[in-house]
Amino acid sequence: MLLERVLRWTLVAIAIAGLIAGILARAAGRPDVADVAWELGTAPVIGGLAISMIRDLLSGRLGVDAIALLSMSAALALGQPLAGVVVALMYSGGNVLEDIAIARAERDLRSLVDRAPRRAHRKTGERIEEVPVEAVAVGDVLLVRAGEIVPADGIVRSALATIDESAVTGEPIPVEKTRGTAVLSGSLNAGETFELAVTAPAGESTYAGIVRMVTAAQTAKAPFVRMADRFALILLPLTLALAFLAWRISGDLTRSLAVLVAATPCPLILAAPVAFIAGVARAARRGILAKGGGALEALARAHTVLFDKTGTLTVGGARLLSVEVAPGEDPDEVLRLGASLEQASHHVLAKTVVAAAVDRGLKLGAPEQVKEIMGSGLSGSINGRRITAGSRDMVLSSVEPSPWEQRAIRRASWRSALIVFIAVDGRPIGALLLADELRPDTPRAIRMLRDAGIARMVMVTGDRAAAAQAIGAALDLDAVLADRVPSDKVEAVRSEQRLHPTIMVGDGINDAPALAVADIGVALGARGASASSEAADVVILADRLDRVGEAIIIAQRARGIALQSIVVGMGLSLVAMVAATVGWLDPVPAAIVQEVIDVAVILNALRALTPGFTGGGARISAEQGVALHHDHQTLLKDLDRLRKIVDALDDTAPESASALIAEAHRLVQNGVVRHEREDEDSVYPRLAEVLRERHGLSAMSRAHREILHLARLLDRIVEDLPSENVDRYLVRDAQRVIEAIETLVRMHTAQEEDIYEAVAAQAAA
Repeated sequence: MLLERVLRWTLVAIAIAGLIAGILARAAGRPDVADVAWELGTAPVIGGLAISMIRDLLSGRLGVDAIALLSMSAALALGQPLAGVVVALMYSGGNVLEDIAIARAERDLRSLVDRAPRRAHRKTGERIEEVPVEAVAVGDVLLVRAGEIVPADGIVRSALATIDESAVTGEPIPVEKTRGTAVLSGSLNAGETFELAVTAPAGESTYAGIVRMVTAAQTAKAPFVRMADRFALILLPLTLALAFLAWRISGDLTRSLAVLVAATPCPLILAAPVAFIAGVARAARRGILAKGGGALEALARAHTVLFDKTGTLTVGGARLLSVEVAPGEDPDEVLRLGASLEQASHHVLAKTVVAAAVDRGLKLGAPEQVKEIMGSGLSGSINGRRITAGSRDMVLSSVEPSPWEQRAIRRASWRSALIVFIAVDGRPIGALLLADELRPDTPRAIRMLRDAGIARMVMVTGDRAAAAQAIGAALDLDAVLADRVPSDKVEAVRSEQRLHPTIMVGDGINDAPALAVADIGVALGARGASASSEAADVVILADRLDRVGEAIIIAQRARGIALQSIVVGMGLSLVAMVAATVGWLDPVPAAIVQEVIDVAVILNALRALTPGFTGGGARISAEQGVALHHDHQTLLKDLDRLRKIVDALDDTAPESASALIAEAHRLVQNGVVRHEREDEDSVYPRLAEVLRERHGLSAMSRAHREILHLARLLDRIVEDLPSENVDRYLVRDAQRVIEAIETLVRMHTAQEEDIYEAVAAQAAA
């Protein structure tokens, strides 16, 4: 393989040298030397092509190479060495470009191999020895230290282990493994050192299996069949038939040679590679690395897309969803105390809690006398108060949870969230809900894929069914496959492949086998090099899922231009061939006509570098598009406060609810209503000038009217707020209206963000 690549580079170097030498000789007034130089630049390519053709014929393949051989040979025979060397350069150069793409697609999975542990800490009696992972046998007891990769499949022998399995299963939140629980190799020890009883040698463990599946899938993947070859099956016999007919009509071989020159297959040789390489360059400008034109062609033909969940459709890590509080407690104080204590924790979720508090501008205290119980939580003193944060069993003293605790547990269950209770001096004051969340650009990405013609979208994930089904329902996916290990993902891809061309989109090591076996693998590689990036055919360098749809659109445009260039170019060539057949074109004029056709084909194929005509009309700058976000952050803070008021009204007596309802009314009037009216009066008219489809804005305006209607209902309720008229039914009505406003505005704001993002992306493109 290496020798073939060296020979191809050598041939293109010879062709370039011959072309340049001939041009210099012609400029110096030595056309005889120029012809020799061009012939010497062409002859080695003809020889290499002849050898390649013999090998292809033995394997049952006949493509555009045969026409290229006839064309170059005919050019030399007719005394047109310049045409011959140009064809030689284009042919050999195309092979080199194809080699470059293949080399990038066949990297040796360095990051995957580098991540695999080389050494293990084996426990023998009271002694710990470091041994190569190959020496680990079933039954050995290993010591897995904090931050180390688990070297082999096994069972936990310690009381507790905290394992981050995201690289293997896709589960974003570390799990607590108790004694006797199985652990997969390739997982990360996110907690303290623990003992592992080996159940499978390193070479037969889960992680090693992932590496083998990636390698096997890449080896088995069929080579890219060039689009030009399909047309060559028609053009080659047609060319030979016309050349024979020309000879029969005239009895002159020169006319047959004129037909062969006119049939020089540069439109076939150049159109598809130039269009797809231009598409690759266009994609690269948008942060999309396509590993060759073959990847782009496969993208253009895709029917089905399979997604991983964690890190692909979702952000891939725990986020603070909400702060649930006991009656009379302040959510910010609950978060502040919890984050202050978590500063002393080594748990992977501690950073999430601390970051959430810092983002809200909360001033954290310094924890003292901290004691951490792995798998349960931790406790310590902050400003003289004893703070506890952890599981319900650790924090809650009562056997039966109180109503607010039941509500927190219920909400955590609904949202597949992890719950961390916070207590002060033994009294529970609140709970933090942590979970993975949908990426902001995911809904737009799904719509772009539908618009691009993707007919079926499936999520396949190692995460729990409840969490996966919730995401699938929110995105209106066609199917959800949960609790899938890497081998299950591979089988899911193969099942879809039997029906239609299939794309797999993922970002983790556990996705690498499925990415490799799919017709086209797309990896989100913005968070660093990984096995998924190496196994994939397309890597999204920007941390944006909507680039997948954009990649498909770019690929479809490149493929369409390639087909157009081939059909039009070969159609013009056919006209020239017919003209040569009837004697209207001699060999030299035929060569000139063919060169004109070649230039036209190349120029047309280069259109794939551009985004395409989007029509005239108003435009908006990227800065203006981003500026449309300006007051949404303030509005979201108001919505957070409205949510707190809704929760507080659950336990507030009617006589003290007036202040909360009045506060909600002020927030709605001064924040929500003002924002919606400004959008309707100034922002939407500007967007209507930019967006090609305006009916979406009409639907958004309908949401404005519904929000304003709810605001008027809240006005009526506030009018009845004198204390003597307040009863629990009025409070409940107010609560329902406030909750409806908060929910609708939050959803509506997310839709607006999506539109603004599209406008900004349109401006950037």
